[in-house]
Amino acid sequence: MAKKDESPAMEFVGVVALAPWWVGTSMAVASYFGLHHFAQQPLDLKPSQVKGVLLQTLWHTAATVGQWLLPMLFVMAAIQSLIVRRRRRRLVESVGGDNPAEVVNALSWRDFEVLVGEAYRLRGYSVRENGGGGADGGVDLVLTKGSETTLVQCKQWRAQTVGVKIVRELFGVMSAQGAASCEVVTSGRFTADAKEFASGRNVELVDGAALLQMISAAKLARSARSSTVIDAVSPSEFVRPVAQARPPACLLCSREMIKRTARKGATVGEEFWGCPRYPSCRGTRPT
Repeated sequence: MAKKDESPAMEFVGVVALAPWWVGTSMAVASYFGLHHFAQQPLDLKPSQVKGVLLQTLWHTAATVGQWLLPMLFVMAAIQSLIVRRRRRRLVESVGGDNPAEVVNALSWRDFEVLVGEAYRLRGYSVRENGGGGADGGVDLVLTKGSETTLVQCKQWRAQTVGVKIVRELFGVMSAQGAASCEVVTSGRFTADAKEFASGRNVELVDGAALLQMISAAKLARSARSSTVIDAVSPSEFVRPVAQARPPACLLCSREMIKRTARKGATVGEEFWGCPRYPSCRGTRPT
């Protein structure tokens, strides 16, 4: 989102930068050749038509200057888009290793919102970032998939739980805007009252542990897409990998998991995938 003290040119760059980098590059080429064509046209100046002469002169001047200025702004937007997308990918990749929760808690509030938005993008959503604007009803991200819209509020609270007031207010905004659902994402936890209010409503609460699992699953899905052929039946489903010899990765720390056998509980005797770093990491997956 553009800042209030930015010039109109930089606001324009910021808006175009929301699109993929190749959009800005394509528009730079198209705007140059389009305006260059008009800039090269000779003026038909007739002294008897003062108004026509004035309009022609203004348009010719605008085309002459714009043939360089507008492509430059589009190129700046393309570069900014490329930088932002690389930064988002680095943020997602940084959430791994031995202490992913510490990495998330060390982020600034803005980087936390960017991280959450990129996690949703990897899940197939179109994401609009409000950038912490004021008149957005507390909505940080607007997700779109198909015809449905989901409102998301991000709360990077490390030592404080998210209460029912925040959840209730976001639910009110969702109802007022006619969105299909809403989600509150936090690096911490939710109070019992917040969970009770969300139960039975189109409200999803994503706490710190669920967020880490969502990011890890999104990273695995992206890796799977890069090594598979796209399934023509449904674009929302991933096809089978070419080879599945390697064990799955832990959703919490991304380490390769090992097969274990449950020794107690309701699933005693059954096999499951467990993290090799147990008990410091308790990630599990079914076989």
